[in-house]
Amino acid sequence: MVELPARVREDALKRMRRIEGQARGVQRMIEEGRDCHEILHQLSAIRSAVYQTSLLLARGYAVECLHDPRGKRSPEEMINELVDMLAKMS
Repeated sequence: MVELPARVREDALKRMRRIEGQARGVQRMIEEGRDCHEILHQLSAIRSAVYQTSLLLARGYAVECLHDPRGKRSPEEMINELVDMLAKMS
């Protein structure tokens, strides 16, 4: 397993906390019976934030994976693992 650099991990956690806050906000909007258009707009923002966080993590993972100093896996294994991960994001 490849460990992410601290800066990537911190950025991802900050983004996830923001996403969590957005999700709680949508929950309140639903409980309050807010307009569907407003709710869908917020859900779209959450989806975009999750996607951007996924890209951040994928990029960090790719950099660490392709610079594996331990050399425990072949380049082919690392590339296959990265491609599998990217395929799951789409």
